[in-house]
Amino acid sequence: MLDHHVRTRRSAEDFPRTEHLAWKIAQVAADPVSVPPETEAMLINRIIDNAAVSAVSVTRRPVTVARTQAQAHPARHGAGVFGVAGTYSPEWAAWANGVAVRELDFHDTFLAAEYSHPGDNIPALVAVAQQLGVRGTDLIRGLATAYEVQIDLVRGICLHEHKIDHVAHLGPSVAAGVGTMLRLDPETIYDAIGQALHLTTATRQSRKGQISSWKAFAPAYAGKVAIEAVDRAMRGEGSPAPIWEGEDGVISWLLSGPAHTYTVPLPAPDEPKRAILDSYTKEHSAEYQSQAPIDLARRMRDRVGDLAQIEKIVLHTSHHTHVVIGTGSNDPQKFDPDASRETLDHSVMYIFAVALQDGSWHHERSYAPERAHRPDTVELWRKISTVEDPEWTRRYHSADPAEKAFGARAEITLTNGEVITDELAVADAHPLGARPFEREQYIAKFTELADGVVESAEQQRFLTVADELPGLKPGALGSLNVLVDPRVLDKAPTIPSGIFR
Repeated sequence: MLDHHVRTRRSAEDFPRTEHLAWKIAQVAADPVSVPPETEAMLINRIIDNAAVSAVSVTRRPVTVARTQAQAHPARHGAGVFGVAGTYSPEWAAWANGVAVRELDFHDTFLAAEYSHPGDNIPALVAVAQQLGVRGTDLIRGLATAYEVQIDLVRGICLHEHKIDHVAHLGPSVAAGVGTMLRLDPETIYDAIGQALHLTTATRQSRKGQISSWKAFAPAYAGKVAIEAVDRAMRGEGSPAPIWEGEDGVISWLLSGPAHTYTVPLPAPDEPKRAILDSYTKEHSAEYQSQAPIDLARRMRDRVGDLAQIEKIVLHTSHHTHVVIGTGSNDPQKFDPDASRETLDHSVMYIFAVALQDGSWHHERSYAPERAHRPDTVELWRKISTVEDPEWTRRYHSADPAEKAFGARAEITLTNGEVITDELAVADAHPLGARPFEREQYIAKFTELADGVVESAEQQRFLTVADELPGLKPGALGSLNVLVDPRVLDKAPTIPSGIFR
């Protein structure tokens, strides 16, 4: 990996395009280096993972809205929309499938200087691949680039400290990945990256306070915008430049300003793209930083016994966990039984209370209104707080995978003064966890979540196609689309008409 130092440059400064971060990313995208077998295998795992979470969310309102919007844009030789037959304009298919993937906060994650869900790249690249009839190996090459670029940006550039949403790293990664997949030249990829970044920067209010369904739409929007950016760049249109380093660019006005230098690692020429291997999926449908606390609560419940004897619980954790999903956020909504599912998903206090009581976590039952309103749950929930522990923060930012941690230490104080303590650094499903996810676990997650939604024969057909992805010929990628039992789709909410019909 090569470290690239990125800072603001004055307009009058001699700063050749070859030094722009967007150009260096474009060079990585255009590098014809082969994809390692382990990267390829994990990409197939994540395609299966995305299908799993799309199946279980297919009748939820935001997913239904996005699907009906996409269905208003049919295209004869277009892309598939999850669950339904037919083909549609690729940017709208990416939009619909991106919302389905993101709705339940249940797919893969990578955390470093910034947050990310790199599986958000998959719907956009698959849609373009289906539209243009590319072969399976080129889709794999494009996804390897998309994962690499997003994860490397996440390693080097923090967005959330400036209240910029993490999808600002997703627009460029989709553009770069599509560029690789379509074997575009560096100049075209460079312009697409610049446009995509310029159009996908937004504030983090979508993840603050009373969180709405836009949390699911935001990444899908970034993928849709990036597809459109690549299309314009392919037609010869340029982009704002230098987009990160410009005097009025992203670093200068949206991030740490002209005095700051960021360090972004990127693969050297001919270096294989392996970043996906540093990411991890979710066993539980909840914000990633609550994955280890859920497993910790399940482990501690037998030691506690009668939960009514709990006086207070303090979770000692990283700065990120404390301020994003903990009491450091200062969000009263995180203690509100009437809060939205999206808000409860970002309350580690609620999540720890329910996991401690139930000894399990479920993508629907754990968030049900009657569950959140249970008097004993509300009482326990409001006894829980978080504090930042510098050691957990240090481990969160560690570059050593063996030391990097996203967990917490729980101190449970009982009414008799006894203190029960335990800690867990990584979730059980993490590559270094007690039960790391391999292909078998990804398939099990898919079959569990698709049960009652996708017929058994269709499940098996899709899994076979996913396994054979590297050998799929041009025009065959439409078979990656999963059809849902129409009787299931009939249960989706009725959506009012909008502009698109």
